Amino acid sequence: MAITEKIPQPLVGERLDRVVAFITSCSRSQAALLIESGNVHLSGEIVTSKRARVLENQIIVIDDSSLSAEGVIEPDPAIEISVVYQDDHILLIDKQAGLVVHPGSGNDSGTLVNGVLSRYPEISSVGQSSRPGIVHRLDKDTSGLMIVARTSAAYEVLIEMMENHLVERGYLALVHGLVEHDRGVIDAPISRSHANSIQMAVSALGRDAVTHYQVKERYTLPMAATFLRLQLETGRTHQIRVHLSAIGHSIVGDKLYSKRDPLGLKRPFLHSCEIRFAHPVTGELIEQSCPLPTELGDYLEMFS
Repeated sequence: MAITEKIPQPLVGERLDRVVAFITSCSRSQAALLIESGNVHLSGEIVTSKRARVLENQIIVIDDSSLSAEGVIEPDPAIEISVVYQDDHILLIDKQAGLVVHPGSGNDSGTLVNGVLSRYPEISSVGQSSRPGIVHRLDKDTSGLMIVARTSAAYEVLIEMMENHLVERGYLALVHGLVEHDRGVIDAPISRSHANSIQMAVSALGRDAVTHYQVKERYTLPMAATFLRLQLETGRTHQIRVHLSAIGHSIVGDKLYSKRDPLGLKRPFLHSCEIRFAHPVTGELIEQSCPLPTELGDYLEMFS
């Protein structure tokens, strides 16, 4: 059942996540999850930024039903995870395509988090209980590198680093058509699509989103396509997929934002290939890269 209240004077000007935590008596991390999931309205509008400031006399509506629905996430040793780096504080995982990162609507089990907990049970108490250890995500059908925090100290620092764009993330993508410029920047805010609730869209009312791209190769056979390396400044939901679609070069194999691939690729050609950041505890520079998975490498061999 939703909670409806008028913002009282003592809370005017406070961040939304603090207000939600205060009203619902939940943790700040749980409040942030409620906000990011679209469960908080201010004066009739969904607000998904936890940093938004509340105003006097605004009406806040909070659907907190998911809080009581949170359950224990069961470890699952059957879930394969590929750890490419680990120490006492962090893991770097090369996630395979088709694997959901953490439990959520329609995915109560069989996620990367279930697999991680079977090998690193201490992560259960790190960060948000619904997605322990997770500081950023990859879409289900995107492969490649992800950071997972093993300790609360590392988690808090990594979350702050993500918010301040201090983690460099590189991606590889194959897109439809011939991208004209060798380098470019797509600077376009993103919000939930009004036409399709499972899609995101470029919108003047959305959150800032910036993607850099560089052409690695252009192909004309068996169809016109461009191989890109991309780097994120921000990390919005579906950011690369939405931005590339918006400039007329949707990702090959992306059925949500593009047409069906005529050559039969059954997943988006999008791979998180590189990550670079200062270690959250030691300050040491961490750099890791991973090649294209076999199915994408084999697919690319068809192009010339």
